[in-house]
Amino acid sequence: MEPTQIAIFKKKEIRKTFHNGGWWFSVIDVVEALTESTNARDYWYRMKVRVEDEEGIQLSTICRQLKLKASDGKYYETDCADTEGMFRIIQSIPSPKAEPFKRWLAKVGYERVREIENPELATKRTRMLYKLKGYPEDWIEKRMRGIAIREELTDEWQKRGAKHPDDYEILTAEISKATFGVTPKEYKKLKGLKRENLRDHMDDFEIIFTMLGERATTEIHRTEDSKGMKKLSGDAKAGGAIAGGARKKLEKRLGRSVVSKKNFKKMSKKKIMKDEKRGVVTKD
Repeated sequence: MEPTQIAIFKKKEIRKTFHNGGWWFSVIDVVEALTESTNARDYWYRMKVRVEDEEGIQLSTICRQLKLKASDGKYYETDCADTEGMFRIIQSIPSPKAEPFKRWLAKVGYERVREIENPELATKRTRMLYKLKGYPEDWIEKRMRGIAIREELTDEWQKRGAKHPDDYEILTAEISKATFGVTPKEYKKLKGLKRENLRDHMDDFEIIFTMLGERATTEIHRTEDSKGMKKLSGDAKAGGAIAGGARKKLEKRLGRSVVSKKNFKKMSKKKIMKDEKRGVVTKD
């Protein structure tokens, strides 16, 4: 199962996953982005009924139920359509955003094909997205390294017995709990986050200790040739404990906690306010 990714269309998040050689998009997310409906699920249901009554076409037949990550961090089967199917669905949504969305959809699909042919393009695009969001270069470097370390770890989990999305969630929580004393869900609550990616709201030390915990876990798996969830879970606790020990030593020396309520939204807002006071104009 491919991981859920997020694409942005006019500040709206569209969940997507790569399946059978192409992008598949959450229909509910697209409906919400185009209609701004307060109940996109209900809109989608009524739309299917209307199209079948008026045109005799069942839109459900061009969709597939694929597991996408929801705001609670869990994976649920969700109506998804590929680029071609989504073009057909959009035809039945009266929205001034339909044409811009079609162009956006075509571009997103093309980018994925290019990235398969040249994986370096995906890395460059990710770097650019962070830069456009206002993250500093040194933070981006750490974040990109963290992404690579995370991918190494999840590859090991897949090879060594983690079969379900819940397995990855459990193992990640073990590392986080041992590293920071809180699970990712608790950490997001601490930072006041909902659907946002927790790691995109970590500061330098939080990212560094996250990397240490995950890299240590990967190396333990390989050294001990770990197999099965029970052993992987034990390794995750051990890898996280290594990072947690280092964190506690640093906190003792600094006299403050590394685990922070700060998130990027608040930090970037403070920076903008400081720049305005100094008379610095921030370019969009």
